[in-house]
Amino acid sequence: MTTSQLIQEIKRKKSFLCIGLDVDLNKIPKHLLEEEDPIFAFNKAIIDATHHLCVAYKPNTAFYEAYGLKGWKALEKTINYLNENHPEIFTIADAKRGDIGNTSTMYAKAFFEDLAFDSVTVAPYMGKDSVEPFLAFENKHTILLALTSNQGAFDFQTKTVDGKEVYKQVLETSKTWVNSENLMYVVGATKAEYLVDIRKIIPNSFLLVPGVGAQGGNLQDVCKYGMNDTVGLLINSSRGIIYASNDTDFAASAAQKSEELQKEMADILDASSF
Repeated sequence: MTTSQLIQEIKRKKSFLCIGLDVDLNKIPKHLLEEEDPIFAFNKAIIDATHHLCVAYKPNTAFYEAYGLKGWKALEKTINYLNENHPEIFTIADAKRGDIGNTSTMYAKAFFEDLAFDSVTVAPYMGKDSVEPFLAFENKHTILLALTSNQGAFDFQTKTVDGKEVYKQVLETSKTWVNSENLMYVVGATKAEYLVDIRKIIPNSFLLVPGVGAQGGNLQDVCKYGMNDTVGLLINSSRGIIYASNDTDFAASAAQKSEELQKEMADILDASSF
């Protein structure tokens, strides 16, 4: 999916909602455990109930890798179901990969070619030669960790080195990499006040913003400081949507929570004349 196609979907659905598919078998409704593939059964129900309200889905791969081959197979079935039935949806493999040279190329092939995701999250710590192999894939997006929503983000990301915060150095340096136009960035919703400075460095890039809802991030603040002329935001909510209920009404409850966010987003878009 190209960036322009993503923007058109945001306009069509009046939504920039991304739903995180982070499936924990200890949290899903008990009746699904009787299914042959409980993870996929859960995901399919969530997708069927919410696909008209969001523009992206983001499975965190750790929640699949933890279950071994069965979990990886469930991830494959999930992405295949999305690509076959909802090709207009932007898909994000939240894998936080990143290694040098051919290793990164193999990671990229796994998510872009084998699983056919539109994008993958990548850690920038090892620098240019760990990220450019991802950027080499045409019409695929690399979502670079810039300023994350966890408390430990302050350990390194906001430290000042040579008079400038590390996360700002990451943003500025990444713009010099080959095919940097394929970059998006992760900025946590709990760091909304940082978005003013971030937008000065990357005014046109899309930001994937986790942390709205269960982690305490505020949608209005994120939009106030982070929205650009093309919206430029994908707001992710995971637990607040998919675990809205752990009973047989779980999919309907997820749809209700998604609709609440979508309506709030529609109001924001209307107010900005987007």
